[in-house]
Amino acid sequence: MRNVTHEELLKRAEELRLPTQHHIDGRAESGGGAAFAVVAPRDGHILTHVADAGEAEVDLAVAAARRAFDSGPWPRLAPADRGRILLRTADLLEERRELLALTVSLEMGKPITDAYDIELRAVINTFRWYGQLADKLTDESPHTSPDALALVTREPTGVVGAVVPWNFPLTLAGWKVAPALAAGCTVVLKPSENSPLSALLLGRIATEAGLPPGVLNVVTGDGPTAGRALGLHPDVDVLAFTGSTAVGRHFLRYAADSNLKRVWLELGGKSPNIILPDAPGLEKAAATAAWGIFFNQGEMCTAPSRLLVHSSIAEQVTDAVVRRARELKVGDPLDPATEMGALVSQAHLDRVEGHIATGQAEGARLRTGGERAATGGSFLQPTVFDRVDPGMRLAREEIFGPVLSVLTFDDLDEAVRLANATEYGLAAGLWTSDLSTAHRVSRALKAGTVWVNCYEEGDLTVPFGGMKQSGNGRDKSVHALEKYTELKTTWIQL
Repeated sequence: MRNVTHEELLKRAEELRLPTQHHIDGRAESGGGAAFAVVAPRDGHILTHVADAGEAEVDLAVAAARRAFDSGPWPRLAPADRGRILLRTADLLEERRELLALTVSLEMGKPITDAYDIELRAVINTFRWYGQLADKLTDESPHTSPDALALVTREPTGVVGAVVPWNFPLTLAGWKVAPALAAGCTVVLKPSENSPLSALLLGRIATEAGLPPGVLNVVTGDGPTAGRALGLHPDVDVLAFTGSTAVGRHFLRYAADSNLKRVWLELGGKSPNIILPDAPGLEKAAATAAWGIFFNQGEMCTAPSRLLVHSSIAEQVTDAVVRRARELKVGDPLDPATEMGALVSQAHLDRVEGHIATGQAEGARLRTGGERAATGGSFLQPTVFDRVDPGMRLAREEIFGPVLSVLTFDDLDEAVRLANATEYGLAAGLWTSDLSTAHRVSRALKAGTVWVNCYEEGDLTVPFGGMKQSGNGRDKSVHALEKYTELKTTWIQL
């Protein structure tokens, strides 16, 4: 946020009026009266209490979405008209950018500068991109015999249940909601109980932009109750989920136990970042490795948590990463100068500390960090381990925190083997000046995205998703619409 001081942001946070009710059928809905606390990770205080959805509230939201799809105007609007409402949503998100960034920072601990510059930019661009795309899709008419006409059309699937996590609460909601709406579907969005506030604001803003009642509903509650009810609901046609692999398995079971709804999963990762001796600038490669693991407090499914470095440069690269880790400003997310904020909760901080203790017990060398960085909130120092063995839990399990494991290799084949020695396959990085090596290694890596001489780059034109136990289907790009449309064949005998 530009030209706003820490003190001004603290004052705005105190004055913030936060939403507390579900957003169902175009209006606030209190539900049955149950509520849960939303806690600010920066200092542990309760921001507000938010309505806690049970099966009844999920039923209400799904019924509203079902009516809106079966008999409402949304799927019957001209695609250009749907696009205009998505574009208006993007405009309103831009107008409320400071409010939304402040809300995200408060509820999940992301530095306010990152919330404003990165999170809000991403969700605004997402709604704008799909708004522009809505009327540019085409159907097919294959060549057939002269006495027949064949049509292959894409039709919206119906009611979409979208369950999204807390680490990028608006970006990941946008990646599911915007293409589903562009396709003509209606949506029930369930945000994480750690970050419900920004999603509730998104629901209100989209309704204000012109979405008809019932087209986008937001219910707040926990996974075992509200998430389960959405996954089992017979009137939900598609379930799109981002989160842990363990919870993804539950949604597959829910589909099997209900209506065999399609389930699209974007799950965990243990992404390798390979640095070869011919990398174009080892300092840049090391700086990017540090940025990648410590950005967003390491709470990213794509975080490059395994740094694979050729043994001839391992000491040089690791030392550079350690220096950067010690330079990072860890502190209040509402301070514009903060580079790394608070982990989402004390419980999550405890889990990450458990991984650090396990790493030390297994014999990895702690180079820096490993301790809490401040009192009063869930802060952790940027942490780097080297001398990590591939069999250690540090190298195998997703930590979802600012913890880097450094492993070494002696040749390219070994690097690829180490990189692929994981149940996940979400993303990978590679640093080399050799074009042939870049192509060959990228093809050999079992990952949905491979970044070469960069990390976390890209835009909405390219798809995002994983292989193996990192999930299926793709967010972003035209390919995201495949999740929210059905192919229909019409054969006309002339």
